[in-house]
Parts: sequence; C-alpha cells; structure tokens
Amino acid sequence: MNHYDKGLMWFRRDLRTQDNAALYHALKQCRRTWCVFVFDTDILDELPRADRRVEFIRESLVELDERLREMGRAHGVRGTGLIVLHARATEAIPALAQQLGVQAVFANHDDEPAALARDARVFGDLAHAGILLHSHKDHVIFERREVLTQAGQAYGVFTPYKNAWLKAITPFQLQAYPVATYTRSLAPVPTSHTAPVPRLADIGFQPSNLSQLPMPTGETGAQQLFEDFVERIDRYDEARNFPAVKGPSYLSAHLRFGTISVRYLASVAYQMHLQGMAGASTWLSELIWRDFYHQILANFPHVVDKAFRSEYDAIKFERDKHAKEQFAAWCEGRTGYPLVDAAMAQINQTGYMHNRLRMVVASFLVKDLGIHWQWGERYFAEHLIDFDLAANNGGWQWASSSGCDAQPWFRIFNPVTQSEKFDPQGKFIRRYLPQLAGLPDAVIHAPWKANEIELAAAGVELGNQYPLPIVDHALARERTLLRYAVVKKPGELK
Repeated sequence: MNHYDKGLMWFRRDLRTQDNAALYHALKQCRRTWCVFVFDTDILDELPRADRRVEFIRESLVELDERLREMGRAHGVRGTGLIVLHARATEAIPALAQQLGVQAVFANHDDEPAALARDARVFGDLAHAGILLHSHKDHVIFERREVLTQAGQAYGVFTPYKNAWLKAITPFQLQAYPVATYTRSLAPVPTSHTAPVPRLADIGFQPSNLSQLPMPTGETGAQQLFEDFVERIDRYDEARNFPAVKGPSYLSAHLRFGTISVRYLASVAYQMHLQGMAGASTWLSELIWRDFYHQILANFPHVVDKAFRSEYDAIKFERDKHAKEQFAAWCEGRTGYPLVDAAMAQINQTGYMHNRLRMVVASFLVKDLGIHWQWGERYFAEHLIDFDLAANNGGWQWASSSGCDAQPWFRIFNPVTQSEKFDPQGKFIRRYLPQLAGLPDAVIHAPWKANEIELAAAGVELGNQYPLPIVDHALARERTLLRYAVVKKPGELK
C-alpha cells in the first residue's frame, strides 16, 4: 500500500540503483516517484575548474540516468530517468518538490556538518510547504549511536569498537534493499526537466585527466573493480602494504559516492571472514574502520576544526615563511625523500594515493616538517577523488597522534626505512620519479647516500635533477619529541 501519491528521491552520495535504502523506500511508499540530483553550487563554486570528482560524478550520473530509464521501460513506463539540476540544493529541492506536487522527499543520511546544516534548512522549507523529508541509513553498516560502549557512550578506540561491531552484526544489517521489486512506481520526467545529464562545460567545469586513469565510474565500474578484487582478496592482508603491487580494492571513490553498496561489500567480506580467509578479514576491518570514523564524526563533530584529544591543540606547529616553503615542497613532491615525493606525484597526477603512503606522507608533514595536520588534510581534501571528510580527518589525526586510537606521538615514521620495507626494489619510486630510475635499488630510497659514480651513471645531480633532503629526519625527530612534550604523560618513553 502506498503512503503517498507522489514522492521525490534525492540522490547525493549514493549514485546507484541497486540496494539503495532511500530509493527503495521512495519507490515502495509512493505511487509515483521522481529522481533528482543537484550539482550543488554551494559545493562546486569552491572547486577548481578541472576537478576529477566532479567528472567522476558526472560520468556516474550518465549511467544512473540510463539505469533509471531501463527500470522504467521494464515496467512499460516511458520517459523515466534522472532530473539533474545545477543550483543551490537548499533552494532547488524545496522548489522542485513543490513544482512536482510531492508529499515526501527521500534521501540517505549524510553526517558531515555542512550536509547536516543543508538538510536542516531543506527540512524546514519542505515542512513549511507541508512536505515531509525522510532520511535513511545507507552509507555505512552501523552509524551514529548504533554501536555503543556498555556505559552507553560512543567508542573512541577502534579495537573495542570493532569487537562490538562484529558482535552486533547480523544478516539483517547486511541485507540488500530489493529496489527492483518496486520500480513500477518510477514516474516519467516532466517535459520541463527532460534535458540530458549536463556536460561538464554546462556547469562551468572542464575535463580532467580522469578518462586516462584506471578509474572506471558508475555502478558498472564499481562492480568490475570488486569482481577483480575478489579474485585476489586472499592476498590483501599482505599485498595492501606495497604500493607497487596491485593490492588494494581501489573501491574507495565508489564507496565515497555510493556507486556500490557497502552492505554488499561487507556481506561478501564477512562471509569470507567466517570462512577464515585472512585477506577478507583484514579488508572487513578496513570497512569497520570506515564505520568507526563516520561514527566519530557524528558523535564528536569538533574533530572537523580541532584535535579529537583536546590536549593536542596545545602543540605549537610551524607557520612561518620557511614552513610555507617546506609545505609547498611537500605538496609538489620536492622533499628529497623519494617515497614521499613519489606518493605526492601519485596524488597530483591521479587523485589517488596508496593508503600506506597516506600515512607516510602525513607523518612526514607533521613530524618531520612540524606543520599542522590541518594543512595536509586540506590538501588531500582538494586532490583526492575519494575524499571523505570522516576518513580523511581520522587518518590525518591518527598520523599526528591527536586523534582517536592514534599512533603514540613518540612513534615517528622513518621515510627511508618505510621505503626500504614497502618498496624494496624501488618500483613505485621509479614509476613516479623517472629521473631516479637509473639508481641502484640500494640507494634509490636515499639518493644522498649514493656515491658519485652511482649518481653519474644514473644521470642524477642532486640539487638539479632531484633535490637534496629539505630536512634531516634524525634532527626532525628530536624536534618533534620536544614539540610534543606538552602532551607527554608520566612514564612515557621516547
């Protein structure tokens, strides 16, 4: 039985038709349902004009639109599809809802502070017009306050959260929403909104290099990546640490924009975990980390602007002209530490960075250069295709030791030993720093240790083809220990 005559499904970070909570509820509860996506100018106006994320979204919307059309045709309904608007979402959604005469708008939760403020305003404007806004959990398995300590508090440490997560999980949480059962309620797009998905130029953007990258878009691209990953998931626990190896799932952008269901991924991983597959267990832990960071953001929203552990706000970081010059060198991959520079070349060229390297470059920025983690967090936010506020903030606070369950402040990544351990043959370095390709494996991790003959044979002049280190790691480590002494607890050792 339909609750409403007309409804509107508002797609945001859930660009798929399969196993979509809000889409399922919209189709089930409404006799006629329209679907909309808004290129929100409140977000887009702040972005560079060639932004891989905008292109990823645009390409995914083309497939989403076609899938909605196919679903309508399967039930003999012609002209279904996606309404795509380029406007302020806070204004466009209430206006469209009233224009269509809907009684309810459906969307999936988004707990980022800006999204909550947007949704609160939309909720108020819709309510003023007599229209309801229904919001559903879809982006994570457990959210907000669904997994709590015995004292009824949100978890701030991962391992007990993970144990509680595994204890709480049941087939119900992993069950897919059968969207296809109710697609007959899809409504034809009004003639006033039948324009195709806009081109990038139509919304003021230009193509990036996304089409040249191994980054397929949409539901089809996500499924292809997952099928490929499942074939090698048993090696994930080891392979994931080596940036030159095809180890990760490469699904982070698809999880960010919801082109694949996290319930689907977690259900496959959980079944393999129960079968004792170490790789699947490790990957399931990564999905649980994702839930963990999202519930941190929901329950401790101060992390957006401040340290999770408030005592770490007392640390004095470098902010002078020299710090800004060193930050620029870090951004541009000119630190003189090859693994750091190769990782920064990867993010700058592709919008992606291997997870191990995210930890390495973050530690280097904060603990070798003494620069505030927020500078690096903002740089990642601007450049990563898979940028997700909860995970990005959590990762940077982990590296700076100011976050939940962070590495102890006196443990500082050595960029050279990390390079020797996780890129022993220098394959990743050579891929992104071809000017160092001729160096022997033994010195490619620290070119300043190479002798004159090795440098000459490789055609490398330090300070010319490749920079000398901008900081001495051993000295930087000592400075960091002094810098962090303000949070030192009795009994802690170096």
